[in-house]
Formats: sequence, structure tokens, C-alpha cells
Amino acid sequence: AALAAETKANPPKPVEVVRLEYAPLKYVVSKVSLDFKLYTGRTLVESVLTVTDNDLQKGESDVGGEDGLVLDGEEATIKLLELSVDGCEGALVADVDYILKPGKLIIKGDTLRRGGSKNENVMVVRTTVEIVPEDNTQLSGLYKSGDMYCTQCEAEGFRRITYYPDRPDVMATFEQVRVEANAKDFPVLLSNGNLVKEGTCEGGTNGDTRKFAVWSDPFPKPSYLFALVAGDLGCLQDSFTTMSGRNVALRFYSEHKNVSKLSYAVESLKRAMKWDEDTFGLEYDLDLFNVVAVESFNMGAMENKSLNVFNTSCVLADPKTSSDANYFRVEGIIGHEYFHNWTGNRVTCRDWFQLTLKEGLTVFRDQQFSGQINNCAAVTRISNVLTVRGMQFKEDAGPMSHPIRPDAYIAMDNFYTATVYRKGAEVIRMYDTILGTGGFRKGMDLYFKRHDGSAVTCDDFLAAMADANDTDLSQFSRWYSTSGTPTVTYVSSFDEEKGLFVIGLSQTSRSDEPLFIPVALGLLDKETGEEVLPTTVLELKEMNQTFTFPVKGDVVPSILRNFSAPVKMVPASGVVNESDMAFLASNDTDGFNRWDSAQQLYAAAILKVMDGKEYAETLDLVLSTFGATLKDASISDDAIRAYALILPGESTLAEAVTVVDPPAIRNARKFVKKAIAKKFKTELTAAYEKLTACVEADTVFKVDGESTGRRRLRNVYLGYLCALDETAEEQIEAAKIATAQFEAASGMTDKLAAFNCLVSMSGEGSSARDAAIQKFYDDANGDPLVIDKWFACLASADLPDLLDRVVKLTNHPDFTLKVPNRCRAVILSFTASAAFHDDNGKGYEFLGDMLEKIDKVNSRVSARTTASSFLSWKRYNEKRASMMKAQLERLKAMPTISNDLLEIVMKGLK
Repeated sequence: AALAAETKANPPKPVEVVRLEYAPLKYVVSKVSLDFKLYTGRTLVESVLTVTDNDLQKGESDVGGEDGLVLDGEEATIKLLELSVDGCEGALVADVDYILKPGKLIIKGDTLRRGGSKNENVMVVRTTVEIVPEDNTQLSGLYKSGDMYCTQCEAEGFRRITYYPDRPDVMATFEQVRVEANAKDFPVLLSNGNLVKEGTCEGGTNGDTRKFAVWSDPFPKPSYLFALVAGDLGCLQDSFTTMSGRNVALRFYSEHKNVSKLSYAVESLKRAMKWDEDTFGLEYDLDLFNVVAVESFNMGAMENKSLNVFNTSCVLADPKTSSDANYFRVEGIIGHEYFHNWTGNRVTCRDWFQLTLKEGLTVFRDQQFSGQINNCAAVTRISNVLTVRGMQFKEDAGPMSHPIRPDAYIAMDNFYTATVYRKGAEVIRMYDTILGTGGFRKGMDLYFKRHDGSAVTCDDFLAAMADANDTDLSQFSRWYSTSGTPTVTYVSSFDEEKGLFVIGLSQTSRSDEPLFIPVALGLLDKETGEEVLPTTVLELKEMNQTFTFPVKGDVVPSILRNFSAPVKMVPASGVVNESDMAFLASNDTDGFNRWDSAQQLYAAAILKVMDGKEYAETLDLVLSTFGATLKDASISDDAIRAYALILPGESTLAEAVTVVDPPAIRNARKFVKKAIAKKFKTELTAAYEKLTACVEADTVFKVDGESTGRRRLRNVYLGYLCALDETAEEQIEAAKIATAQFEAASGMTDKLAAFNCLVSMSGEGSSARDAAIQKFYDDANGDPLVIDKWFACLASADLPDLLDRVVKLTNHPDFTLKVPNRCRAVILSFTASAAFHDDNGKGYEFLGDMLEKIDKVNSRVSARTTASSFLSWKRYNEKRASMMKAQLERLKAMPTISNDLLEIVMKGLK
């Protein structure tokens, strides 16, 4: 208690952890037994740690030269009650037998050796601590979410539960975890592994019956994979038989009222288990797989061994409350967390700098799963690349830019980034592109053969890929240490006399030496549109390279097909050939590049409008391309057509300019959208009405590719029709069509699309807007996930008084800073709007005010909110930049600022 008070009064200075300073611990834990006694306002945690010498470290401990067992623990959350070492007589003496310092409990080597087994040098350390989960608003460690106790231990949450070497290279067998709680309030008691026994016992404070459950996990794991859940929960049960015949019980838990929303997640898990067997030969290794839905959760989900904990938004789904995007997200994240059983759990990271080893690899696996299982590879690829370009490229261009394997951190939670996850997945995809699917599988097989049950590095993964394919990937390794987005420039020519097409590629990046960049290329005949060169992967390994192809006539190159590398591809002239883009948008055989060519053409028109340049000719090409796509009978996939008709998003457009002006980008985009809507109003109306009839005739809700594609396309048409809002007549017409869909919608996808249109209506559409706002809220009937949608739509509406509306939302009785989903729904939605950047600076002041409050409640949320909002201030004009910077300086000057937020702020001010 004294140490906690001292730490609070004089917080220790933030310590930077450096990758190259990694060293194994001298002593490690090989076995663990834990006993949790949960009481209201007080939880006791007893631990028994079997300690051994670390074969990897025979020298000094890596903490201050201390010769002892180093245990991590946050004294602000845990209170040490008892400490003993088996074999040591009498009570241990502070500063003699052990040292208790901020963040550490070090049991001295002499003390350990006094108690150690003379034959095997095995030591047993026992601790008892007290924690208060009810006060844990950080949602890290053991905390209370509603009436349920649950844990989140990645990255460093276990040290908020008890003293332990809380790092991923310490892999121990959690032989026994006993959980005890009030039997009435917490009939469900879960932990990792297999259930050994359960029953009732004495010990209630008022004579109440207590229940206990004992769990055992046979697989060694790091502490970040520990999990515990206690609550009064409903359960949906199913089973899966693995390829070797193991019958696995599948149990999904949630609040009783939400059990009916778990069935899609269960089916998604079974599809993921089968896909992993078929694709990588990997099967599940225990007899039980539990999943729990938790409302208050910092992340999307957590892959704890055999006990996955999910944010409710990533596991609950039904047609009335979930959009198609929610369904896809549930399926993808269910797959992601299950795939971690091998890429993350069975083989884990040696240290947190290797995070992309498990996350980048597993994101790639879940992307492949989603694209293949739904037969929508092109649509899935487009969706994923939109995230890379809209989020990760932005991160690369800002002060938080870092390689996929960072070199240093202060708060590890700040590095669960788009770079580590999304760019990391693109790096894994490049292995697959370079080696081929068969070669990639060979590398994966060798990786598991070598490292199952181990904590390893990115270098180990690369070595397995190289050795399995007998190839040299040393140059490819530079991707792990290079920050920023590389740029590849291209120039091409056609020699009619020789019948040769020549393309020159040049690369620039932050690497001192050239990267290994796979550039997928196809060639289409300029006259017929036919493909004359199918996709061929060019290996760009030098700063400048030239590639030559024999052709019979002039061709149009389709470059970087399927986004074969996470780079910016630009013409050497700096000006996109708009005619070629229009040609590819109509003829390319690569689904991704066909979409991307149209996006480049649309972007060119929008940016010319924004910059006040002559845009008529480009707009004509846009209208021609849009019209051709709208009418093209050869496009059988409604989802592909929908994506091809959507204009680039504002975040994507922001990456194409030097100085970002969000209101100007929004206005230019709206101008082009209205021009398209005016030109094709008749065709759009007819197409919308045709799809409306199909939707209304389909009485059975489906989440298959055909049904979701039809809904997506219909809602794209609706968005264009509602863009016509300049006259009172147009406003009335737009409100009428949106209201009709809103009221008739049988599912959340169509209802939400109409609602998004309605919330931004003004003038003659105001009354329809206000009626829809009230009805959507009333229809939600208190459902948290639907209320989150309501908040998010209102906080991102395109209205001149948006800030005033958002301030009112923060005072709404349903708003709280303690639930990350609700906080993000309002704050992040607003900061993504152009109104946030109003040049009066009030939007920035509002965010500064909110961050001060959020940081006191949940520093992980405050840090991530800042990272996505203020850090790119240097990319704005002088006025906006100075106001954003002022807010960062204000946050830095806070008397008590978390390490999470401080690290982000300091990087932002560099």
C-alpha cells in the first residue's frame, strides 16, 4: 500500500524498451497453479510458481543486474499479502530476501537457492495478492463488465492480476486454475484448458453458497493467453469433429438475452476449423472450445487458449440488429481468433517486438479464409486494401510511422497498429506471391515442425520459408525493418517495329538498400481489350529495373495486380493516364485492378475540382466509365459492381494530397457525386426500383454473396439518389425515398443505409431526419450494439452544426466513457468527419477536453483516439496545424497523464 501511494504521488519516468536489448531471464516459471476467490469489492489470488533455471540464460538477470527471479506487478492494482519460497524457514524479509520496487518484485537468487531442490534445482514460490476488479476501468487484467468478471491480459495485463514474469517468452503449463465465487451470481466459472472438476464449498461472507471450478491447460503458454470468466451466462452449444476424429465441444456464452444472436458465430467457427484443416492441415488440439461475449472490451477479441473472449460487436449477430458488414466482421474475427491457436498460441512471439509474427500472419490467414469461404476473393481484397490505404498509409506518413517489427516502445499497447496488423499481413501475402501457394504451405509446415511449443522471432519465420523452398530471402527481410510506404514509379513504351513492350520500374523507400518488391503485371491489347499477358510477377530487387515482353500490338499495362505489394504505384511523369484508367476500368481481367483503375479516375476528377483546375474532360471520362459499369451486363457480381460505382473515400483522397483540407475534399467529392447522380438519375432510379422489388420478394434473410451483394448495390444507388438535394423539390424526393426504405427495411443493412442518408438531410428533409432519429433510437429498445450505431451515425452526419450535436450526444443518458464501443462510436466517428476540422478550432478543443476525461478512465482508449486524430497535424495548413499542435501540448502538460497517451503525444510533437 505504501509503495502504491508513493508511486501515485511520484510516478516513475516512462522507460523505453528497445528491441536490440532483449535478453532472456535467468529464472523462468515452468508450472503454475492459481486460486481465485471472487468477492464483491475484493478478490484474492493465490499463486504457486514452479521456478527453474533458464537454459537460455546462465548469466546475470536482465533487470538492474539483480541475481534473482524477476516478477512483474502493478502495485497500483495489486496488494501483496503473502510471499514465501518452499524450503525457506521463517518469513521472508523485505530488502534482504526480496525487493519490492515500482512494477517489480525481485526474489533474490540466494533466497531461491536456499529453498531449491538439491537434485533438480527446482524452486517453488508462493504469493497471495488482493485486487479489486470492480475498480479496474482500464479493462486490462481482471475486471468487471456489467455483472460479469472477465480478463484481458494481452499485452501486459497479467501483471495487474498477480506477480509473474509477464512476458511472452516465459511459457509455462497452467496445471491448475481454481476459481471460486458466489454460486447464485456466478454459476458459470471458466478458464483455459479442460474442466477438471466443479462443485460447491463454504466461504460465503453471509453464509451464501459458493461454487468452484478447477481448470487445467496441458499446453505451455505465456501469461498473456491466460483467461478467466465468471458470470450468470447463457450458452449455445454445438460440436465439431476434427479430421483425426476428435469430437470438440463448442460452447458460446453471453448474457441470457443475447444467446439467440450467437448462432452465426458458431457456424463461422465450424467453417474456420474446417478451412484450416483443408488449407494448412491444422486441427484443434483440445476437447473443448469456449467463446464468451463481453460488452466492455478494449479490443475486438482475444485468442486465449480454448477460452476466446470477444467484444459483443464481434460475435453477436441477427438480421434486426446487425448489418451485412457486422456479419462479415463476426465471421472474419471468429476465424482470426481461432487461427491464432496455431499462429500465436502453439507458436508465439519471443518478445512484443515480434507482434506481427502472430498478428500479420493471422490477419493474412483470416483474409484468405473470408475470401475463399464466401467465393468473393476480389471483393474481400478490395475491402482489405481500402483499409491499408486509408489507415496504414496514413500511419506510415505520420509521427507514429514504424516498421512492422518496431525497434522501441514505452507502452506496448500503442503498437497494436494498422502497420503491425495490416501491413504485416501484406508482407506475409508477398511471401505467398513470391513462393506460390504450394511454396508458402511448405514454409508453414516447416515453421510448425521447427517451432511448435516455442516463442520465436520474425527471423525464424523467414528462415522456415527460405529453407523449405531452398531460396534466399535475405533481401526480403528488409521489409521487417523499413518504415514508411515505398513508392514504385513506372514508365512504359511500345516498339512497333520490334514488337516489344518495355516497362521500367524504380523504387524509393526509407531503406538504405533496395527492397524485394513483387509487382504483378498483366497486359491487355489496346485495340481489342483482350489479355495478351496473364498475370506475371516481376521481381523488383534493384533500385531501377527494366522488363521486356514480345507483343503483336500496342498494349495497356495492368500494374500491381491484386495489390501485390504495399506500395504506392505512380507514373514517372507524375500524371495518371486517364484514358488508360478508363480502358482498364472497362476491360481489365483482374477484378481488383479493374476497380482500382476506376478509383484512380474518380480521384483525378475530385482532386481537379478541389484544386480549381479544369476538370471537364476528366469528368466526362468519369461519367462514361460510370455509365458503362452501371450498364455492363457481363458483371454478374452485384458486390463488384457496387464497389466499382463508389467514389474514393475522404481518407483515401487525403493520402493523395500534400496539404489536407477535409472540408474541401468533402465538398469536391460531393460535387462529383452530384454530377454523376444528375447524369444518371433515370438509370439509377430504375436500377434501384428493380433491386427493391427483388429485396422485397426475398422473404428469407441470407448472408450469402448474392444476397449481400444485392443489398450493397441497392444502397449504393440510394446514396446517389439522395445526393440530389440542392432544391426543395429534390430534398423532398430524397427524404421520401430514404424514409420509404428506412420504414420498410426488414434487416439492419437496409435500415442503416437509409438512416445514414437521412441523418445528413436538411431543409425540406429536416422533419424526415428528426423522425428517423427518434424511431431508430426507439426501435433499438436499449440494445447496446444498435445504440452504438445510432450514436455513430449521428456523430458523423454531414450537418453544419455537427459539433453542437455531438456535445449533446456526450450528455445523453446512454453515453459513457467506460464502455470503449460507446466512446469510439461518438468520439472517433466525429473526428473522422470534415466538421472536426472546422477552421474555428472548436472541434480540436472538444477532443482535447474529452481526452483529458478518457485518459483518467481508460488510457488505452485515449491513446488510440489521439493517434487517429491529432498526429498528422503537420499535413494540414498552418492555421489548423497550430491548433492541433496546441492540443497535443495541452495534453502533454496534464498533471497526470498515462504512459499510453504520453508516448503518442510525445511522438506527435516531434
